[in-house]
Amino acid sequence: MPNTIQVVKSFFISVLVLAGTLVQAQKLKKEDKQLVTNLQQHIQYLSDDKLEGRRTGSEGERLAAEYISNTFKKTGLQPKGVPEYYQAFEVKEGKQINATTHLLIDGNNLVLNKDFFPMAYSANASLEALPSLALQEPNMPWFYDIKELIETAASNPHFDLNSSIIEKAKEARKKGASTLFIYNTATSADGLKFDSKDPSETLPIPVIYLSKETTKKHLADPSAALDIKLKTDISEKKRTGKNVIGYIDNGAATTVILGAHFDHLGLGEDGNSRETEKKPQIHNGADDNASGVAALIELARLLKAEKLKNNNYLFIAFSGEELGLYGSKYFTEHPTIDLNTVNYMINMDMVGRFNDSSRVVTVGGYGTSPTWGTLFSSKGKNKLYTDNIVFRYDSSGTGPSDHTSFYLKNIPVLFYFTGLHNDYHKPTDDYTKINYIGEMNLIKHIHSLLQANEKQKTKLLFSKTKEAQTTTSARFSVTMGIMPDYTFNGNGVRVDGVSNERPAQKAGLQSGDIITSLGDFKITSLESYMQALGKFKKGEKTMVGYTRNNTPLSTTVEF
Repeated sequence: MPNTIQVVKSFFISVLVLAGTLVQAQKLKKEDKQLVTNLQQHIQYLSDDKLEGRRTGSEGERLAAEYISNTFKKTGLQPKGVPEYYQAFEVKEGKQINATTHLLIDGNNLVLNKDFFPMAYSANASLEALPSLALQEPNMPWFYDIKELIETAASNPHFDLNSSIIEKAKEARKKGASTLFIYNTATSADGLKFDSKDPSETLPIPVIYLSKETTKKHLADPSAALDIKLKTDISEKKRTGKNVIGYIDNGAATTVILGAHFDHLGLGEDGNSRETEKKPQIHNGADDNASGVAALIELARLLKAEKLKNNNYLFIAFSGEELGLYGSKYFTEHPTIDLNTVNYMINMDMVGRFNDSSRVVTVGGYGTSPTWGTLFSSKGKNKLYTDNIVFRYDSSGTGPSDHTSFYLKNIPVLFYFTGLHNDYHKPTDDYTKINYIGEMNLIKHIHSLLQANEKQKTKLLFSKTKEAQTTTSARFSVTMGIMPDYTFNGNGVRVDGVSNERPAQKAGLQSGDIITSLGDFKITSLESYMQALGKFKKGEKTMVGYTRNNTPLSTTVEF
């Protein structure tokens, strides 16, 4: 909790910043003053501490969704969710050990996560047995010392301990084991834990790890028989997020979608904070992305008042973006309008830190339709509103935000972004640091673009572009040319899209394929995929293992 001096200091900083904005606003037209005032109100509420960072599925997300839906209703937008303005979707967080899991050895009740724990790939089961440590009898628990595996791992950098344990468990099951208890008598630590994010398939038997203390106490006598009572109860851990969707129905044949995500990092629980001090802190996300939602709300107000008629307008505040585009992907898979009627989509993510010196705004998706080039180069009375904004264009239709989900459905997109800063994904991303005048001018620019597009009598043509490379902690010099499915939590990397004339397409990979290996490297997650890419150089060839419709396949890829 901040001390009194910090609170007072923060208050005066807020007053000074907002006072500066008000001074600038005095020079504005009446309608622009109203726009700035509204932006301040929206962003200050959405980034308030009481929303606790708007983590997907949290109470803070609910409050934010309620605020957005209320503004949509007040503006006069029709609800276009299921039901009303909301569209709920599930976020799978991995696995969890439920409280009914227990283990008794010789009447001693062992403590979960201290004396023992099931591996994440364990089967759920209940058993009572009297196994002998020295014997491996059918339909009885078996015991296995992983010491040899640990020593092998130390000398082989490609060795994967978990994969080896899984193979041992499968082999034990084939020979009749009902459960596999594993323990470690090596001096080296094994690093094993219950990994809730482990995507491995569930095995047919439980695999239970026993701590060194438990091993010393209960497994010291190899000739002993143990009285075992075990129950494993592991389930999928889920939470529910929601998109907020409003609609202006003009009876037109085509619909324009405007979107911005409203979720943020909460207290940093999901491991995506850049804060170096590793303790729970509220990440308010004023720029990321209360700024984009505020722009969305204000564009809805402007368009509703203006009554442009050649398109319908759908406004979507997405949740789950920070976890991997969950909300936008769910919408494109479960649309509440016919996606075939969508003209184009505009996404606004981090649009609140306009730099008054450089005046640069990045526009992504520029290459997804030839119309964008025509509009941005217009002169005279047809020129878009810019207020001396300098545009930096990125042709790619993909990137780390929600427009990607629409581009993958062959919909032209634009992505507005005012740039990264030191407060990105940190608790210091607060409303006092927003450039409200700069955001107002960007909204006026987007509004002018929507007005200009109203003159188009047909849907925009769609163009495929070179996909942007996914970011990761790994360093690599080659790419496959795929767009991964960020929401996939199975074993491997599922392909959501394939770039033309890139290695993956040339190797025959398709959307929906699940990549499971690159050369000698097993692929269990997006991070392991990127780590594997870092082992290859341009011009090299390797085998790619993948599944298509549950059928294991392989092909050769050349980077």
